[in-house]
Amino acid sequence: MLRIDDISFAMAGRPLFENATAIIPEGHKVGLVGRNGTGKTTLFRLIRGELALEGGQIALPSRTRIGGVAQEVPASQTSLLDTVLAADTERAALLAEETDDPARIAEIQTRLTDIDAWSAEARAAAILKGLGFDDHEHSQPCANFSGGWRMRVALAAVLFAQPDLLLLDEPTNYLDLEGALWLEGYLGRYPHTVIVISHDRGLLNRAVGGILHLEDRKLTFYPGNYDQFARVRAERLAQAEAESRKQEARRAHLQSYVDRFRYKADKARQAQSRLKALARMTPITSPQEAALRAFTFPQPEELSPPIVRIEGGSVGYDGVPVLKRLDLRIDQDDRIALLGKNGQGKSTLSKLLSGRLEKLSGKMVRSAKLRIGYFAQHQVDELVVDDTPLDHLRRLRPTETPAKLRARLAGFGLTAAQADTKVGELSGGQKARLSLLIATIDAPHMLILDEPTNHLDIESREALVEALTAYSGAVVLVSHDMHLLELVADRLWLVGDGTVRPYESDLDSYRAQLLSRDKPTANKGAKATGDTVAKPKRASRDAILALRTDVRKCEERVEKLAEMHEKLSSRLADPGLYTDEKVAELESWNRKFAELEEAMERAETLWITAQEKLDKALAQ
Repeated sequence: MLRIDDISFAMAGRPLFENATAIIPEGHKVGLVGRNGTGKTTLFRLIRGELALEGGQIALPSRTRIGGVAQEVPASQTSLLDTVLAADTERAALLAEETDDPARIAEIQTRLTDIDAWSAEARAAAILKGLGFDDHEHSQPCANFSGGWRMRVALAAVLFAQPDLLLLDEPTNYLDLEGALWLEGYLGRYPHTVIVISHDRGLLNRAVGGILHLEDRKLTFYPGNYDQFARVRAERLAQAEAESRKQEARRAHLQSYVDRFRYKADKARQAQSRLKALARMTPITSPQEAALRAFTFPQPEELSPPIVRIEGGSVGYDGVPVLKRLDLRIDQDDRIALLGKNGQGKSTLSKLLSGRLEKLSGKMVRSAKLRIGYFAQHQVDELVVDDTPLDHLRRLRPTETPAKLRARLAGFGLTAAQADTKVGELSGGQKARLSLLIATIDAPHMLILDEPTNHLDIESREALVEALTAYSGAVVLVSHDMHLLELVADRLWLVGDGTVRPYESDLDSYRAQLLSRDKPTANKGAKATGDTVAKPKRASRDAILALRTDVRKCEERVEKLAEMHEKLSSRLADPGLYTDEKVAELESWNRKFAELEEAMERAETLWITAQEKLDKALAQ
């Protein structure tokens, strides 16, 4: 059992915890949530004893082994498998011990059996595979892999060591969708206590059985997954808000009496009594609610479809193709999610679409006026750390006033104080917001987002979903966040086996196949296009998307005709038009008005028909 008892702690003079208390029972899987900057990572450091408490205590059973991922493993010549195996220090020490004492040898063998040492290599290999390493890579040295992949090795090592208390800080930030889904299942089966800091709703809904919420420098434990926590919390917020309004009304009533009668002799005693009542009244404040910090994406003008067309294309590096046989089309109202394991070419395709990588062969046509916004995690790291967000925008918009630039920053949730703060001092979420602003500042017709939710808290992720829903350009999305993909994507493309194919099933099917380790191919239930064996049970995503486009265009046509009708009606209402010298002009306007009414009738009929087709397709 982890007992957090009445702790207090401040960082650089800012209180993070004040008399905070919580109990985590042994074996529980708990998600630690709260706004960015509230002190979640600091709590982990306090639990590990890296920081000294100012008050209270954190108690664990004696000899509790605490584990977590602090940094990537070194770029050494040690193989991935040996690096993971070395994390079980007891096993490594027992195997390395040399002795001629028969009794000690027997003890060693018994203990090795007790800790299941003989299956260690198989268990370590299974963890590495789950986190995305192919079998042939297990024997390769760590130095062969980038920092992000070595973070996965560090995660594999701590999972293999199976500490009594596992502390994980945003573990999915360096995983792809496949690795994130595998981790969900692994944590659900983990035999000891887990506390995970995460803003991934999928993980918090499927891998944990309790939520520890950090807010207002206090800790509150909620049983259940994240969705259950959100419901209970919403009810508490509504109740607190209602109580706060009642109290404010009561305070206003008392204060009004005091203001009116405190200086009147016959009412002074009653006024003083009400003053004392006001002083005794403990303010009821609503919990520190994280307001939905919205993103404001500028809207592009509409281009004729398609905005991108690739026929027989290939793309790669140094003349060696990574993806071939590309036949793809993107329209401005597409919402496309790229699926597939890391290393299969999702980032390569993103670079091709964004113009950062040229095709090797085939035909690729982009709309002449096409503007593209591109966001990738490495761009967050490439911000100039000694410059402020205002400095970054001044370079992009040198003629705009400081007030206009600050308004742009505010539209992405960056406050006036943050606008003048050096980027190196901003949080990861604030840097991500700045990078998203830079990617969208030119009102792109197509927005390519590669893991946009890393470092964004849950409220910011919800705000991003709303912004993408309202955005009128195309979206190409790579993310391990299933919640984001489910709410944004209308189409799925599967990147694998050296090519890209539309994926006609849904994300739930894709998730089920990943968890069962089946490959999502046409003959295994996940109907990758091409030679699809079984017909989908309902209209395809492409068909539904086309119907939605028809409905939207019909709506726009009716709206434009309605505007014209209003203008013509206003013109025909002009008395000056009904004079002898304007008879010809009046006839012309009347003819146009009649034609317009016929056009409106046809447009409304087309609109109703399109909506009926869409409703029928969605109901199948």
